[in-house]
Amino acid sequence: MTRTKSEALFAEALKYIPGGVNSPVRAFRAVGGQPFFVNRAAGCRVWDVDGNEYIDYVGTWGPAIIGHAHPKIISAVKAAADHGTSFGIPNPFEVTMAKRICQLVPSVQKIRMTSSGTEACMSAIRLARGFTKRDRIIKFDGCYHGHVDSLLVKAGSGALTFGNPDSAGVPADFAKHTLVLPYNEIEPLKAAFAANKDQIACIIVEPVAGNAGLFIPKPGWLEFLREITQANGALLIFDEVMTGFRLALGGAQERFGITPDLSTFGKIIGGGLPVGAFGGRADIMDYLAPLGPVYQAGTLSGNPLAMAAGLANLDELSANNNYGRLEQLGALLEAGMKNAAKAAGLPVVFNRCGSMFCGYFTSEPVHNLADAMKSDRERFKKFFHGMLDAGVYLAPSQFEAGFVSVAHTEADIEQTVSTAAKVMKGL
Repeated sequence: MTRTKSEALFAEALKYIPGGVNSPVRAFRAVGGQPFFVNRAAGCRVWDVDGNEYIDYVGTWGPAIIGHAHPKIISAVKAAADHGTSFGIPNPFEVTMAKRICQLVPSVQKIRMTSSGTEACMSAIRLARGFTKRDRIIKFDGCYHGHVDSLLVKAGSGALTFGNPDSAGVPADFAKHTLVLPYNEIEPLKAAFAANKDQIACIIVEPVAGNAGLFIPKPGWLEFLREITQANGALLIFDEVMTGFRLALGGAQERFGITPDLSTFGKIIGGGLPVGAFGGRADIMDYLAPLGPVYQAGTLSGNPLAMAAGLANLDELSANNNYGRLEQLGALLEAGMKNAAKAAGLPVVFNRCGSMFCGYFTSEPVHNLADAMKSDRERFKKFFHGMLDAGVYLAPSQFEAGFVSVAHTEADIEQTVSTAAKVMKGL
């Protein structure tokens, strides 16, 4: 498979864009080689500038849940664009979207739109701090909540140690109020609350972590997060930017039966256009300006094109038992990949929740970042490129989730599994 046009584009991009990309994972640094450039997508497939075709399991990192370039989404965007691309004035679409989310997600009584998941998480954290009048927050190692200074924090040396900046340009003072704990563990949480009595504003968590591969919450863990926050006057924030409207119409909180205080959203409610949102209990949300003292704003928030695309996405997703279909396709992929690994004699852990998945080359269960770091990343690199050269595009990092869409078919899954079986035999 040749990619000469992509190579030329990347060489040109390197002259004008840092690293040649506008988001780091696209640079293929985690897997080696060079990225390819796409100029067309439809259904579950993308085509690069050299004309190569790929079955896509990245799906714009989640929002292409009904497939790329779905006719209803394209039509909705075109119709909205005929009336203008942005106003900076309230528009009807944002009211319809807000009402729809509140109807679909029972924990959300009021909601505000943003232009990205990063903004949504940043704003939810600020709101939690303003509402509780506390500064300290808890996040979990391996969970990503956008490139906000206080959230770009790596774990400290122990359960009671506050985090350290995980990026240059983040002052240590910004990180000192963030405690980073291991995902799926209870005792460190108990110790953290005991050591910081009446100081913790909130816990923010991906209920199913999709930014270090895929971690599925152990039975009872999310319930414990709900219990310990309520017992200590802290808020529970579910970051559902990835899981919202993907694991169920009501998100992970519907799937697991947990009611958070605040939730953040993105991806699917933009239908492929830039969008984010945060919402929750009305008494908390009313702390936002102009009603309350917590400031948050955005000129493009509630953009009519993104709202129109997202509403079309939700409309189509709500119909025809699509979640049953996604579960069926996800299970088919999981069974096939496990069988392929077994036939090749390779140790593989395949984590899946609904239509989200990640495979790790390891023989030990993967419940958190420490477990994921034990996987054979060199083997993953070879596997990634073997799949890519055979026309199957997986996330270009061991530490990213994959996504199945309604547009995938049984034949696509079978082709993917067959390709994986061949590639694994060569590893």
